[in-house]
Amino acid sequence: MRSGFLALMGGSILASSILCAVALPAKAEPVRKVIELFTSQGCNSCPPADRLAAQMAHEPGTVVISLPVDYWDYLGWKDSFASPAFTARQRAYSKARGDMQIYTPQAVIDGIAHAVGSERDAIEAAAAASRAPEVAITDTLNGDQLRIDVAAGPDAGKQAKVWLVPILSAASVAIGRGENAGATVTYTNVARELRKLGDWDGGARKFDVSAAELRKLGADSAAVLLQADSGGLPGRILGAAIVKLK
Repeated sequence: MRSGFLALMGGSILASSILCAVALPAKAEPVRKVIELFTSQGCNSCPPADRLAAQMAHEPGTVVISLPVDYWDYLGWKDSFASPAFTARQRAYSKARGDMQIYTPQAVIDGIAHAVGSERDAIEAAAAASRAPEVAITDTLNGDQLRIDVAAGPDAGKQAKVWLVPILSAASVAIGRGENAGATVTYTNVARELRKLGDWDGGARKFDVSAAELRKLGADSAAVLLQADSGGLPGRILGAAIVKLK
């Protein structure tokens, strides 16, 4: 496990990506847990977590999203998928929990608990201890139009945000320098951006999104997260869904 936060940006991108099989939960299964994996191509503790993410993404009722962070880029390899937005999300989670625990590989479970991303037992225990997402979200793809329906929830007036996360279902990266030099690592459900669709206060909402626009980001799928919000900090995942864009 690697911990830390501030880093200098540097290095050049030499990674090559190869699309692999789509990793999606079974459509008929309600989402029971959401796992966000904060990982990095420059972290030598991360590949076991990346492999576990690939396994868990295929488990029914599980949504897995990989969010590569940029604070290890100074070690000699610039992560080809990293985004400052993903780093900021990890930092916001730590602030919301009040523990300031920021490390890789870190799994955030259902928006409220965290565990080392390579430790399945700890992740499963955290998921078992949390409330499963209960607000239904349905995605309908009609050509280049993606319709997202967020159902009404049990608590009217609850403050939450609806997030759209375009994802690349799988990509293999040949890493040329840094701690993982010479390794080829496969990443699962890699986030390409975080996009706020709107607010939710317990009532039903509908959103229309251009699937063609998401594909231009390199995404072949998209995740939707309904997440409680407290003063601008992320909270519990209230609902989640994932849909293929192709």
